[in-house]
Amino acid sequence: MPLTPVGEWLAETIGSGGVLDRIQTTLVLGADGAVSGSGGCNRYSGKAKLSGAALLFGPLSASRMACAPAVIAQEQKFLLALERTRAWRIDPLRRKLILLDLTGTELVRFSTR
Repeated sequence: MPLTPVGEWLAETIGSGGVLDRIQTTLVLGADGAVSGSGGCNRYSGKAKLSGAALLFGPLSASRMACAPAVIAQEQKFLLALERTRAWRIDPLRRKLILLDLTGTELVRFSTR
């Protein structure tokens, strides 16, 4: 289990809810701060600043494909969660990456991909 958020991750929960079946919402975080992935419909990319337990996503750009309304809603919720992220932690027992907001509230939970 990695002890860093660097790697490839698959979203299991966004906010307090699960994700749509068969929709791959992913995060790829490089050691150089490069960020990319899929919101479930569109691809996104950008930069992140990682310093200890702090994690800030910079401006992210995304493609603009048309998808089902439920998929777009989940994607928007995910991208907003990335914008609100201020910290991360690893749950080594469950092998999960958890993104947190300023108050420590869980925003997104990922499994390894």
